[in-house]
Amino acid sequence: MYLNQNLYVAHSEEGPVHLIGRMCNRHGLIAGATGTGKTVSLQVLAETFSQAGVPCFMADMKGDLSGISQPGKTSSFIEKRQVEFGISNPVYKACPVRFYDVFGEQGFPMRTTVSAMGPQLLGRLMELNETQSGVLNIVFRIADDKELLLIDLKDLRLMLDFVGKNASLFTTEYGNVSSASVGAIQRAILTLESEGGDKFFGEPAFEVKDLIDTQDGMGVMSVLAADKLMLKPKLYSTFLLWLMTELYSTLPEVGDQELPKLVFFFDEAHMLFDETSKALVDKLEQVIRLIRSKGVGIYFITQSPTDIPDTILGQLGNRFQHALRAYTPKDQKAVRSAAQTFRANPNFDTEAAIMELGTGEALVSVLDEKGAPTIVQRTRILFPLSQIGAITEGQRLDIQNAAPDHIKEYNSFFDRESAYEVLMAQRAQEETEAAEQERIEEEERRRIAEEKEQKAAEKEAARQQREAKKKEKSSVGGWTRTIFGTLVGAVIGSVARQVGNQVGKTITGSSSKKRSSKKSTTGSILGKAASTATRKVTTEILKSIFK
Repeated sequence: MYLNQNLYVAHSEEGPVHLIGRMCNRHGLIAGATGTGKTVSLQVLAETFSQAGVPCFMADMKGDLSGISQPGKTSSFIEKRQVEFGISNPVYKACPVRFYDVFGEQGFPMRTTVSAMGPQLLGRLMELNETQSGVLNIVFRIADDKELLLIDLKDLRLMLDFVGKNASLFTTEYGNVSSASVGAIQRAILTLESEGGDKFFGEPAFEVKDLIDTQDGMGVMSVLAADKLMLKPKLYSTFLLWLMTELYSTLPEVGDQELPKLVFFFDEAHMLFDETSKALVDKLEQVIRLIRSKGVGIYFITQSPTDIPDTILGQLGNRFQHALRAYTPKDQKAVRSAAQTFRANPNFDTEAAIMELGTGEALVSVLDEKGAPTIVQRTRILFPLSQIGAITEGQRLDIQNAAPDHIKEYNSFFDRESAYEVLMAQRAQEETEAAEQERIEEEERRRIAEEKEQKAAEKEAARQQREAKKKEKSSVGGWTRTIFGTLVGAVIGSVARQVGNQVGKTITGSSSKKRSSKKSTTGSILGKAASTATRKVTTEILKSIFK
């Protein structure tokens, strides 16, 4: 209940307990065992902030907080508390609510881009080791230098493939990129996608300014459906860390104000710190310490204060401690630690009181006007004016349909040109160029083969021509030898016959011829024989030619 810059949230034996408006950005803690009333305390604080015009963001782990969207009603428990608090005729009232869901099932999607998440948070989300985180940092740096947008996981996957295949080109400037690390990150991305983490990345990206809104003078309650999300602790905690970091980097400095600009509730806060690196815890501590100057108050809800690192616990000024059970030595130590975080009240034993508290009761210590913690008081938490418990699916749908148009735009999804499209276009171009180069090389190989075939054909033709000439020469030689043989034979034969004939005639001829003319007769015989032989040769040559 909001009264005069003070938020009435509980009642002690000394009277109402108020949160000081100007101190609400100094953060807070709601702790207690399961079933002790933490969720109701969160709802009371949230609706009180809403009445004061302060918007809130909260994660709804079981669907119970959705009831803040509906007016409450009187019950026997509330009637009893009315008497204890001196409240009559309470006005039950709903708060303006917008439902969100990372998976887009029970509310408007809350997306971000891979670049906005950053390598540090993304490495934590994918549970990368130091070496793999280093490679992821290199990939992000290369993407920035090449002006390649990393929007969704397919952008990151293809960017990893590009860097891995061209690692030698980046080693000198950025450092070593091992194929083993690239492969490990690719596997982590596949695991994240299988768990639905891919739905968290994309556009339109959620604008944190949409968390800061009012309606009819009341702060709008942004309720994140987290019943499914909490089953994936890494995704849940990383998402909240991103959201808080985004708030810090986006909101302007405003200093101390009468009331916060936004109050942020972290339910199941221990998930933020489980298996979280010291570097990330240090960053979270820094954000928590500095974000109050941005007008943002952060309230952690968990079972035990020991779930929160001491460096962060020391910055939580407004505290609500519900009952803790001390069944084991570890539980007893937790109770003792919780008691030591309060400024002691001489009227009761704080440690004993923590174990004695009933449902709806809490030890409360808030910051006073000077920012100092007040003495712890044993109180009963104020009952909420909105509905306690979950709403129906029909009521949820009606609230979704009544949301402003700029909020409804988160239901749309678009995929603009980013690293994936650029690298795929580059790959297609390289494949086209490679195909063209292969075509040119194939044509060159074909031309060379054709030239070789032509040379071989020419060589064969030349060989055949030489063979033909050789055969022709051989044929002419035989023909010549035939003619010459015929000629010689004819000459010899003719001469022999002529000589023989003439000799015969000479021997058997007239005795009146004188022996002295024998020599000339012989010459005459040879001459006639030669003449006859010449004629015979000519005849034989002609016969050989025209044969």
